[in-house]
Amino acid sequence: MEIATEKTISLEEIQNFEGKYPKQLWYLSLVEMWERFCFYGMRGVLAFFMVDQLHLTDQKSNLQYGAIQAFVYAFTFIGGIFADKILGFRKSLFWGGSLMIIGNLILAFSPQDLFYVGITLSIIGTGFFKPNISSMVGELYHEKDNRRDAGYGLFYAGINVGGLLGGALCIYLGKYYSWHYCFLSAALVMAFGLGTFIFTKKHLGPIGISPLLHLEKTKQKTYEFAVYIGSLLCIPLIFIMVRNTSFTDYFMYTLGVIAMIYFIYETVKIKDKKAQYKLLAAFVFIFCYFIFMAISEQSGGSLSLFAKDNLDHKILFFNIDPNVVNNSVNSFFVIVFSPIIGILWLGLYKRKIEPNTVVKFGLGFILLAASFYAFYATRFFANVQGISSLNVFTFAYLLLTLGELCIGPIGMSIITKLSPKRMFGMMMGLWFLFSAFGQLAAGKLGAEMSSIDNASLPTKLIAYTEGYKALALYSLIAGLALIIFSQLIKKLMQEVR
Repeated sequence: MEIATEKTISLEEIQNFEGKYPKQLWYLSLVEMWERFCFYGMRGVLAFFMVDQLHLTDQKSNLQYGAIQAFVYAFTFIGGIFADKILGFRKSLFWGGSLMIIGNLILAFSPQDLFYVGITLSIIGTGFFKPNISSMVGELYHEKDNRRDAGYGLFYAGINVGGLLGGALCIYLGKYYSWHYCFLSAALVMAFGLGTFIFTKKHLGPIGISPLLHLEKTKQKTYEFAVYIGSLLCIPLIFIMVRNTSFTDYFMYTLGVIAMIYFIYETVKIKDKKAQYKLLAAFVFIFCYFIFMAISEQSGGSLSLFAKDNLDHKILFFNIDPNVVNNSVNSFFVIVFSPIIGILWLGLYKRKIEPNTVVKFGLGFILLAASFYAFYATRFFANVQGISSLNVFTFAYLLLTLGELCIGPIGMSIITKLSPKRMFGMMMGLWFLFSAFGQLAAGKLGAEMSSIDNASLPTKLIAYTEGYKALALYSLIAGLALIIFSQLIKKLMQEVR
């Protein structure tokens, strides 16, 4: 039951806020920050843990990493639809957060024996949690409020504070203390994030309440209960598919076809040509994000294993574990450079030379290409044992981060701008579903680079860096194509900029 006092603030009062940010954005960013601690902490240890503790080969761990991450993002599409149609964003978020806590507690209790059980619950939980915070952020603004991009920029910064803390702490606890502590820290932080949401949701007014309030209470509860039971019944199915990655492929391809049919159905049903064009433009951005994720998400797979085996422990004048750097330096650079990039865009806007969103995406891909050429260049700094420079590796992450900052903060914002309000949850879910395909592709690309069993460190170095050179070329082609066709995509976007 929705508590009446939570609706005393009207949507108009929330959206007509003064200043740069609504206060509700700070609450939502804080909740998302702790959820991202949990997510990035787990992402950063997956491939390492499977090689180090479950004794999988590099190739197998890359494939399973891709499968797990694919399911995480695929379930955000499903979770987004159920939030739109039945649960509402709030109940979906609470249910998802609870499952994530339970999953991480199971991992903390028995990391090796119950790894896939805990991961399965975390997958389902993230699916119900992740797309709904992003959608609620979109509802804090009027459709034409130009402060929306700044809001998503702050939200993105909150994500990366959590990513920095979780990425560094979880791998450090696991490698040097105990894997039990690693997973327990994720569970405790997620519980804190969920508690933050419970105590601050009264400030959200009508945002995120159930879309079924017009129905009889009994009927409403029946639909909600069916979603809860249905998600629990998925546990054995996901457990089997995560362990057998060939099953994951069949599931993802089937889900992709269903999602595309559903997207086309919803687009055709609108009847308004301008709205349809905008949805097609949104799909272009979503597809580009798929390509970006397939390349950049080597971070949790092949780059994690590359850091484990082929890097020294020296960055500038400090000694530091290369896996801690791999898991957290991207978030660190986002926090440092995000405001600088924001000021740059603002300065260019005042001079009327700011690049449009499509060109920004293209620049993001070109910087991504530069970063993977830098990852490739680590081979030229390696010694005879196949150990290369952590400094060069970190510089490559700086370039990757600058590319991400041209895409990530504005990506979610542009999807909500181009989508009708009633389709926010579905379109954010589609954004994350294509991210899932990107994760799956990232795992397969990483597995191709590590296909030689029991390879020596110099052989691993050559195999991985050759793969990074190929990814750099793909990124460059994608970036140039976006810039060349930017005017065509702008026409689809109509008045949205």
